[in-house]
Amino acid sequence: MNSLKERYQKEAVPALMKALDFKNKLQVPRLQKVIINIGMGEALDNPKALDAAVSDLIAITGQKPIVIKARKSIANFKLREGRLIGVKVTLRGEKMWAFADRLINIALPRVRDFRGVSSESFDGRGNYTLGLREQLIFPEVDYDKIDKIRGMEVTFVTSARNDDSATSLLKLLGMPFRKV
Repeated sequence: MNSLKERYQKEAVPALMKALDFKNKLQVPRLQKVIINIGMGEALDNPKALDAAVSDLIAITGQKPIVIKARKSIANFKLREGRLIGVKVTLRGEKMWAFADRLINIALPRVRDFRGVSSESFDGRGNYTLGLREQLIFPEVDYDKIDKIRGMEVTFVTSARNDDSATSLLKLLGMPFRKV
């Protein structure tokens, strides 16, 4: 069993029940899924870049990503509807807990000049999005095999109804928020 999942069940649930004044364990906010997304404008000129991003995401998450197509045409970006412009993975269950554990405890501390993640990146409905500048912070990515440094967005989708509950949940899971 995963250590972050155990920590959620043994420490976070009782603490959140007390802090948010819930009577039932099922009312406590929980992590529902984690979505990792790499937007690739360069894929318009270089289709091979998508293959590299797919292999990076497979190494990081252990799951095959889906390729995202443009939903509408935007002339200023030379973008046509239906062109391949990104890749994303949705993690649930054990893979989600394993990824969140690796991100919080291994990858984030490897970021250069790391002072914590912003606590401003909530969407108002209890979901948190974190931008990463490079895929090299994950130990699974081999430095010699990457063609280019790519950023990615990691979104934590929670069952929390508001940002305060989600902030409490992520803090109890060990998310290193920056001191304001």
